[in-house]
Amino acid sequence: MARFILQHQDAHAYRRKSRIISLVMAGQFLVLGMLFAMLLTAAFGSTLTLNALGVLLGLLATSAMFAVLKDRPWMAEVRYTWQLKHHLGQVSGYLLPLRREMENDSRTALDIVTFYHQGMAQLAELNGRTTDDDAERLAEKMQVKLKRETLQLPEHVESFNPDDLQAFKRP
Repeated sequence: MARFILQHQDAHAYRRKSRIISLVMAGQFLVLGMLFAMLLTAAFGSTLTLNALGVLLGLLATSAMFAVLKDRPWMAEVRYTWQLKHHLGQVSGYLLPLRREMENDSRTALDIVTFYHQGMAQLAELNGRTTDDDAERLAEKMQVKLKRETLQLPEHVESFNPDDLQAFKRP
């Protein structure tokens, strides 16, 4: 799998684009669902099954449109955030073995946990939330920072390779 590189994103621009895209997709789903339901009921008579089929066709059409548009340049911030969430989800499944290996001064485990904390902080910033309310996470973050200083590793990591997780067994 390709290496994921942490990038600076403008939180305000991300939230604005995310809201606009969500509203447009919801509106498109609503219009297409109603349109397909009206066409089906006009052609074959009014039944609950045809209405439900119209809504399902609207959902499929909206999903297809979204799949086509997701690689457009104006979707970059949203696409980056989806990828970040995906990678954070992957890492969270391995946190227990990563924490164990971190105690053994594993550089790979330290890098992955550091990426996790940086990614969680960036995700919170992008969503307009704070991460300082979790004392357990703050304690772990400080522990990682001290370990990295002890091992003379840089305080931050720039990227994450999902293949690195294969060295650790999921609980």
